[in-house]
Amino acid sequence: MKQTFFSLSPKKRAFLTGTLLLTGTGFLCRILGFFYRIFMSRTIGAEGLGIYNMVHPVFGICFALCAGSIQTALSQYVAANQKKGRAVFRTGLLISLSLSLLLAAGICKASSFIATYLLLEPRCQPYLLIMALSVPFAALHACINGYYYGMQKSHVPAFSQVAEQVVRMGAVFGIVQLLQQNGREITVSLAVYGHLIGEMASAAFTFICLILFPPAKTRMAETPGQAPGSKSPGKNAAKAANSDAAAKPGTAITVPSHPLGFALPLLALALPLMGNRLVLNLLASAEAIWIPNRLTAYGLSVSDAFSVYGVLTGMALPFIMFPSAITNSMAVLLLPSVAQAQAEGKRNQISATISMALRYSLYMGILCTGLFCLYGFNLGSSVFQSPSAGAYIRILGWLCPFMYLATTLGSILNGLGKTSATFLQNVCALCLRLVFVLAGIPVLGMKAYLWGILASEMFLAFWHMATLRRLASFTWNAADMVGKPIIVLFLGIWLNQKLWLLFMTFLPSALEPGAAWSFLGTAMKILTLCGLYGSGLLICHFLGRE
Repeated sequence: MKQTFFSLSPKKRAFLTGTLLLTGTGFLCRILGFFYRIFMSRTIGAEGLGIYNMVHPVFGICFALCAGSIQTALSQYVAANQKKGRAVFRTGLLISLSLSLLLAAGICKASSFIATYLLLEPRCQPYLLIMALSVPFAALHACINGYYYGMQKSHVPAFSQVAEQVVRMGAVFGIVQLLQQNGREITVSLAVYGHLIGEMASAAFTFICLILFPPAKTRMAETPGQAPGSKSPGKNAAKAANSDAAAKPGTAITVPSHPLGFALPLLALALPLMGNRLVLNLLASAEAIWIPNRLTAYGLSVSDAFSVYGVLTGMALPFIMFPSAITNSMAVLLLPSVAQAQAEGKRNQISATISMALRYSLYMGILCTGLFCLYGFNLGSSVFQSPSAGAYIRILGWLCPFMYLATTLGSILNGLGKTSATFLQNVCALCLRLVFVLAGIPVLGMKAYLWGILASEMFLAFWHMATLRRLASFTWNAADMVGKPIIVLFLGIWLNQKLWLLFMTFLPSALEPGAAWSFLGTAMKILTLCGLYGSGLLICHFLGRE
């Protein structure tokens, strides 16, 4: 007898509802954030995006130290004993806010040193002061989110992401209108103030919800569907899946009798996560700092180096990362599913889950590679008005199968309790990219970094797969998982071209390539190809069952 949603237990219904809600709001935030990036690219330009993307890693390091790891520890501790949830939350909030204020004060005091000697760009100094103000607000809403996750209430964290994006976008649009009316110049400070406003909005939203709708204790504690160490499932779910799974399901947690006694157990949970996240963020920050510096060694001016870096990180990569909202959601679902199957000794279910993850990650990755190789140049030129962005999108499209595989397989490894292995593998992959940055960019320019990204993602995906092979048996059929989707993709491309050659005789000239509506025409071609690709895979699936 098949189970329907309403026939499920309250615990499973809450888990499924929460996961779907987080996935839906994460995808919505990804869409809103994408349009926000388009607006910012046209407002502050490629060089401005490059400077902003150098400042933002400083916030990422602070968040790893004072917020992300404590949020995860809070959710785990509260889920283990919901009766003491409020006391645990207060202790975690005190620790997080104290650390955030110290970090914010340290950034403000050492902003000139950080900008000149660490970021290697003195122009970043005033933006660091603004970024520092956002750290305590990020700590506040991270702790509140961790409390809600631990109490099995994912609605407030989910909607706080939407509130953050909407308020940020509205405020930035308003600031731009005001500056333009007064004839004032728009600088990188617009993006930094937008970040601060978004963090303030998210903190205010979650704090008001905490006052008006405090989370009630559920009957059965369960680890939430999202790895709560991530700030947002659309933006960082893959990283959370690869670094934030700290405790195995069912781990017993001793509950102190005094509220202050929660501090040491919370820190015991948070410190390993803090170390992992800090190392990964430091390596990512080093990469962001060294790329413009190495581009100047290649022969570009400082302004051109930041422009090239801004085009890559602020225009091209967001396009490549946009479809990963789906694989990030898959990672969110896979981690608890695999952990539960392992706890119950269901090895066949683990094997089936791994095979499914391999299949659908490759299906989606191969499709995205085809889309970006075919239409990447048109997308970059029409959306960002940058041919360079289009060229980068076309090259980076080859990342997709390996990047999506690494995301889902890393989540499965964490679900099986191999968090140390995934941490080591991610560190090695980042170090490999840094080798290309330091040694390759001065010789080959940005091409070296693009090759480095591809090499590191391939390295990570294959290492994850090799580790999983030692832990569980799973089906790997290259003809079915790789050959079939490639053949279907080429057939879909051929049919799509034939259909559009036919349709172009009836379409207005405004939809022809190079016209003002070229983006609309490209988007329609992409949707048509996706439909043909999906239909082809479904047909192959049903034919294979007969």
